[in-house]
Amino acid sequence: MTEPAPLPAPRTPGRYRVGMVCSGNICRSPTAEVVLTARLAEAGLGDRVEVASCGLGDWHVGDPMDPRSAAALAGAGYDPSRHRAQQLPAHWSAAHDGLDLLLAMDGGHRRDLLAGGAEPARVRLLRDFDPVDTGADVPDPYYGGPDGFEEVLAMTERSSVVLAASLVAALDGDPEPGRR
Repeated sequence: MTEPAPLPAPRTPGRYRVGMVCSGNICRSPTAEVVLTARLAEAGLGDRVEVASCGLGDWHVGDPMDPRSAAALAGAGYDPSRHRAQQLPAHWSAAHDGLDLLLAMDGGHRRDLLAGGAEPARVRLLRDFDPVDTGADVPDPYYGGPDGFEEVLAMTERSSVVLAASLVAALDGDPEPGRR
């Protein structure tokens, strides 16, 4: 695996905000949100890194996670119950106060984020952090069976381990919020 490029600097010292982006926010991006949140808690960054997810489209706004994604997560010991789908908020990619990092699930999402004005340095693919197939898309499992959701979970878990370590490095040396 090649080492992922360094993360963009946090907009707020000592804090980091990450947004996961897919099509409808019921499969891939909420899976990534739940898994990365768990990895960050294990790394002791749960109070310093905020993770959220959204979809580019509005088809599922307000809906819970796809039951197949929720089942894959629950089967691996995660709690998917709090998720409700949302569409990409405009402020996420704002030039001056947007999120620190937007992680697209596939190349189409990445192109859409960039076309919508997101800062290129702050947009990556989630699998840029995958040690198995760096830079590949997270395939959409929506029209397939349960195996696709398990595959997405495995990709997300691998990528989240590397991403969490990158976030530890990005925040290393940054003071805790309120200590300035």
